[in-house]
Amino acid sequence: MSAEQGHERHVEEAIYVYEAPLRLWHWVNAASIFVLAVTGYLIGSPPPTVPGEAYDNFLFGTIRWLHFSAAYILIAAFVLRIYWAFAGNRHAREIFLPPVWRASFWRELLHEVKWYLMLVPAPKRYAGHNPLAMLVMHFAFIWPLVFMILTGLALYGEGTGMGSWQYEWFSSWIIPLFGQSQDVHTWHHLGMWAILVFVMVHVYAAVREDIMSLQSIISSMISGWRTFRPRSKASDGDRS
Repeated sequence: MSAEQGHERHVEEAIYVYEAPLRLWHWVNAASIFVLAVTGYLIGSPPPTVPGEAYDNFLFGTIRWLHFSAAYILIAAFVLRIYWAFAGNRHAREIFLPPVWRASFWRELLHEVKWYLMLVPAPKRYAGHNPLAMLVMHFAFIWPLVFMILTGLALYGEGTGMGSWQYEWFSSWIIPLFGQSQDVHTWHHLGMWAILVFVMVHVYAAVREDIMSLQSIISSMISGWRTFRPRSKASDGDRS
């Protein structure tokens, strides 16, 4: 069903888009990234001291434990998310397989760029992600996330030591690929900032679209339903 039929709307329309496993992954992912970013920053720039006697504190050990725990939660959730990209509905795989082979994808992406630059009066309406969102999330989030998982496991493998699966599967080839351990640390740290920049842009875009595009964005990732609020003039090329 088309999201809009090209005439004036006087009632709100709702379409079920995001299934429960996808929504759960989104929020687990957000919580994991928050913990990883805070603890990762503290690991790179550790606190200079702790209060009281040293034997009363295990501050840095706790920071590392939280970092590693959040990392494994993120990895497990990402593996399940890849599975759901194929087991779920078509919206579940949009950010993994953006249809870049379609000419219409690039035309609509150009329209979205113009919308964000405020060069057109209204965006097109999409039940799922718009083409610009698909492309940005694919290249600015999915692949950086893969990079962070691989380099993180390589660094973790140094601690578990030779013979561990982390070392054999990741450390043994990733660290030599970058040159040395410190180089992996540096790139892993830069990757954290790249993801944080994406998060800031992502939150801004979600809030902006929720207000300006007359369709639900934030609440859709809670309820699963995309709602389209009525507007007086329809945009061209709307789709489900």
